[in-house]
Amino acid sequence: MYHIGDILDELQIEYVLRGDGTFEVLGLLASRTDKKLCSFVMSRKFVGDVPENVSVLLTNEETAPACGANCCIVDDPRNVLFKIHNYLSERADYRASEIRDSRGKNCDISPLAHIEKGVEIGDNVVIEPFVTIKTNTFLGNDVVVRSGSVIGGEGFEFKREGEEIFPVKHVGKVIIEDNVEIQQNACIDKAIYPWDSTVIGRYTKIDNFVHIAHGVKIGKLTLIVANSGIGGRVTIGNECWIGFGVTIRNGISIGDNARVNMGAVVTKDVAAGQAVSGNFAIPHDEFLKKLKGE
Repeated sequence: MYHIGDILDELQIEYVLRGDGTFEVLGLLASRTDKKLCSFVMSRKFVGDVPENVSVLLTNEETAPACGANCCIVDDPRNVLFKIHNYLSERADYRASEIRDSRGKNCDISPLAHIEKGVEIGDNVVIEPFVTIKTNTFLGNDVVVRSGSVIGGEGFEFKREGEEIFPVKHVGKVIIEDNVEIQQNACIDKAIYPWDSTVIGRYTKIDNFVHIAHGVKIGKLTLIVANSGIGGRVTIGNECWIGFGVTIRNGISIGDNARVNMGAVVTKDVAAGQAVSGNFAIPHDEFLKKLKGE
């Protein structure tokens, strides 16, 4: 358990605290955790989205009257949250417990692959030359990772502050389940928070030059074609098709058996069984009507 006041005192950040100020984890309001959460809100219109497990809500003076008892008023709530995260990331009691370092049976691992400590590899795994696998990555059985792919690297999360930009540390995990294949030059980032993981479900296949950002969850038996970009915290269900060159905005949810057709730019959730096309993506039938001028 952490106390927000103790941390802000250490960081020399001014604050006004209402409530007891204790929390277990950090994250966004949409974070998938049941633990006592410290998060932030910067506008009254989002106060209704605050889940019940938020025990400390970082906010500004303008929004504070709508935030109830457990809030902490600071000048820049978003940046303060990530400064706290970066500060705690230096502490062993905050970071994710390291995945045990192990290698399974009958693996074919190239001596030209770079595998850090804290990587667990199952049986019958193939890792080709010039693959990089970073700490806190788990590979299940019968996984194939083709040349040039990077698994478990730092994601793209930076925050502006005045005339500077500071990086947000990534201390989560990557879980690659059984029978996944990751083809050439794909990139799968680890999650930001220690309680979170980027997850690729069993039998999912990922093509060349696919980017999968921090905290993404992909179900089983899903196919993702080359040059697709999947933003942070996206959830993709089971048995989906993500076509060539698709872009999916961060935080989007795509249901089971959905089809995102080639080149689509997805900015809204896609229902189970739905097919979408276009920029911005709309139901495929509607897209065809627009093409025909109907």
